[in-house]
Amino acid sequence: MKLAKFTTAAVLLSGAMAAQAETELHFIMCGGEVREADQTVVDKFTAENEGVTVNLEAVPWGTCQDKSLTLAAAGDPPSISYMGSRTLRQLANNDLIVPATIDPEAPYQPGVLNTVTIEGTTWGYPHAFSTKALYINCGIIEESGQECKAPTTWDEMYAMAKGVVDNTDVAGVGLAGKDFDNTMHQFLNYLYSNGGTVIDSVTGENKLDSAETRETLEFYGKLADVAQDGPTAWERDQLTDLFNDGKIAMYVNGPWGSGKHNEDIKQLIAPVPAGPSGESGTILITDSIVVFKGSGHEELAQKLAQQITSGDSQYDLDSSWGLTPILDYTKLGRDEVYYTEGDWPTFTKTISTGGPEPLVEEFKSLQAVFTNMVQGIILKDDTVDNLVTIAGEELDEAL
Repeated sequence: MKLAKFTTAAVLLSGAMAAQAETELHFIMCGGEVREADQTVVDKFTAENEGVTVNLEAVPWGTCQDKSLTLAAAGDPPSISYMGSRTLRQLANNDLIVPATIDPEAPYQPGVLNTVTIEGTTWGYPHAFSTKALYINCGIIEESGQECKAPTTWDEMYAMAKGVVDNTDVAGVGLAGKDFDNTMHQFLNYLYSNGGTVIDSVTGENKLDSAETRETLEFYGKLADVAQDGPTAWERDQLTDLFNDGKIAMYVNGPWGSGKHNEDIKQLIAPVPAGPSGESGTILITDSIVVFKGSGHEELAQKLAQQITSGDSQYDLDSSWGLTPILDYTKLGRDEVYYTEGDWPTFTKTISTGGPEPLVEEFKSLQAVFTNMVQGIILKDDTVDNLVTIAGEELDEAL
């Protein structure tokens, strides 16, 4: 009888300990789907950590980031989340996330960590990366009587676009000018190709009001004269349709652009041409894994974040999804890498001269700074000097 009591007590204690040992990490995955490469890492993580489960919740981009923020602000944060790095300043300023513990030996591509760093502190683990390049329809260029050769400077790009306008019924270039985030992104491709800076990643200082920005805005206004009608009504994805329809000769897009173009288009992909004060560059945009504060599982969440963004795991995601490589995988011992083939060198060669998507607390405020400036020059509402001065003041308010 005593033995039975002891056995019963032991069973109860064992059950209580097992219940105590069960830990669930709530992982919100923005984008509405879970990539196979990520699922593989999560499965391995749970297999290696007894008593740990991961509740992977895929949420569409339109509501995902707001959901993570709302849960965290209400005191019920997810353990970990995959989201746009643009949210990091808002999350950090509101004390909702913990700094990322990134291996200092990890061979990130130049500038990648600047997309997740605020005044010296790294807040996210970069997990998806994109760069941009100039797509050119050689058929249209040749129809206009020009050689289809990659322009290396703004002057050469403008001359090519003007030649198309003067000799065909096609617009020389497609420009995004709609009230949408890729209007800012497209402008930044040119600004970073002209040696410009928006926010100093170490000091947080506003650097937008500069000679480089004025040169870039002046060029953007010049391009508007050889672009499709009404650029302020267009955003980047719509430019893809114009390119496929043969209505624009060139436009800027990411590496996914090739897969969206008609197969019969003879295209050339080139780096964004260099401005007078810089060299060819690109905007560097990342999504990242963030660890929330207050879940009670921060240490485990950090471990999962590190595992899902590590060498082999990250390579599997980059290569299978068609992303610009976040890491220099040759430094991790890979002899053959996917991004040395095809058009990939065009999207990787400007990484070192690129610049980050700026980090502010209210992203829409940042977006408005650039939209107002770009639309102002396209519509010829004000001078370059006034528009840049105003943009600098608006950015001060957004920081």
